[in-house]
Amino acid sequence: MLRLLLLLMIAVVTIFAKSCIDCICQRESGCRKLGCADDGGSLSCGYFQIKKPYYIDCGQPGKKAGESIDTAWKRCASDKGCSKLCVEKYVKRYKRNCSNKSQCETMARLHNGGPNGCKTTATIGYWNAIQKCIG
Repeated sequence: MLRLLLLLMIAVVTIFAKSCIDCICQRESGCRKLGCADDGGSLSCGYFQIKKPYYIDCGQPGKKAGESIDTAWKRCASDKGCSKLCVEKYVKRYKRNCSNKSQCETMARLHNGGPNGCKTTATIGYWNAIQKCIG
């Protein structure tokens, strides 16, 4: 009986816990489809506030033949599935720069700080906010 209760509690926590990428989306845009806005001299767009160089580094998902990078980037950033894929591919590309970090810490700090985000203290506050969201 105790074992069954414990398994049920774990299942409930798992169902209601937010995933790392959901918390990043929440932190960046309230997980809403935002347009592009100036972010210190460059544009950040969409659910994950993706910049053009980030979109290029994630492999330009969803880019159609003959389509400009600007058009593809803004369209992808405004599509939750495409932008989530971009974040995942970006993290996969640069995760080797994050030794001894959890998968979520790696994702959060790379997303916030770029390819060397795990090596700078400037991303620790962001990572702390993501941890708090996850619970």
